[in-house]
Amino acid sequence: MNKNANEVRQFTVSDDDDGIRLDRWFKRNLPKIGFATISRWARTGQVRVDGGRVKPEDRLEAGQVLRVPPGGEDQKRGPKPRRPLTEEEIAEARAMVIRETPSAIVLNKPPGLATQGGSKTTKHVDGLLDAFVDDQEEDAPRPRLVHRLDKDTSGVLLIARTPGSAATYSRKFSGRSARKVYWALVVGVPEVREGTIDAPLAKQPGTGGEKMHVDEEGGQIAKTRYRVVERAGTRAAWVELEPLTGRTHQLRVHLAAIGHPIVGDGKYGGQDAFLTGAISRKMHLHARRLIIGTPESKGAGGKLDVTADLPEHFATSMESLGFDLSLSDASPIRDEAPERTPAEKKQAARRHAKQFRKDRRGERRTRATSKVTAKKKAKGPAKGRGPGNPKGRKK
Repeated sequence: MNKNANEVRQFTVSDDDDGIRLDRWFKRNLPKIGFATISRWARTGQVRVDGGRVKPEDRLEAGQVLRVPPGGEDQKRGPKPRRPLTEEEIAEARAMVIRETPSAIVLNKPPGLATQGGSKTTKHVDGLLDAFVDDQEEDAPRPRLVHRLDKDTSGVLLIARTPGSAATYSRKFSGRSARKVYWALVVGVPEVREGTIDAPLAKQPGTGGEKMHVDEEGGQIAKTRYRVVERAGTRAAWVELEPLTGRTHQLRVHLAAIGHPIVGDGKYGGQDAFLTGAISRKMHLHARRLIIGTPESKGAGGKLDVTADLPEHFATSMESLGFDLSLSDASPIRDEAPERTPAEKKQAARRHAKQFRKDRRGERRTRATSKVTAKKKAKGPAKGRGPGNPKGRKK
């Protein structure tokens, strides 16, 4: 593979780039070459795949050879230079690791550490990801975030090692095939011990998008399954949560909306969100478990199943309230069903259709019987019938 920008270059499409569009391949591997240049090269036949002409929107396959002409690089384009990390920052990043796979690094994010930076946020997980770049490998890809946790929420945070695995994991999260289980301590005890909170959410006006609220008319669909695992009298409850959608602050808003804010969540629960005594004033919301399919198990149905330990303040509160941590993992919200093959899906669809037709026939018979009965009642008893002559015989 020749990478001298002043000569014709040959690249072999890697497994990680299998199925990617040509223009996206350039963005991943040669980010200094702009789309206009790629289009011109494709139009004039200068960029080729396995010797043939190609369009920017064409998809590549692993093992194909990509011919790239010399030049075309804009020095103003490309990723920003990396900020060197201190030894303390590298140690901090590596201390968060709870699982590593060929495609992912799974962290246990502590509370108080933001996932990404902002106008007033200089320290965050994204800024520590260079700790996982192999400096010995030329052009080693930088790990990427594929989902997020609120700053004060702790727990499982998955980082993709490469652009290809990032795309795969992003599809899993956006397609809701990833299962996320959270633990929370809430104020009081919900009357309904297990159920689904279905309350649309929208940005609250006047907060600059920093706060969400329930909006039945203009909000986006938001659903959360929950189960009360254990209770501490009427004071607090330990709740297991599974978001079925992924709205901003969804779990926090939903629990506050049913009158049981998360302990320590003053943003949505106000002063009512804090318990007296030895219970910490920090937020008690933790991403306990993540189950997600992995790129390396493509077609095999394999899953990455990882659990994160509680942060110190949460664990202390659980112990103080006398909760048994084994109760949740021993009885998850829903059983994990294996992915069905296309043939199994078709068979299930046929069974469903057959049962539907059967139920409909039963409904029609019931309606027909009801109509006959109603007509008989409307006509009244037959002529000559009465209490002393039920069959209407002539006397």
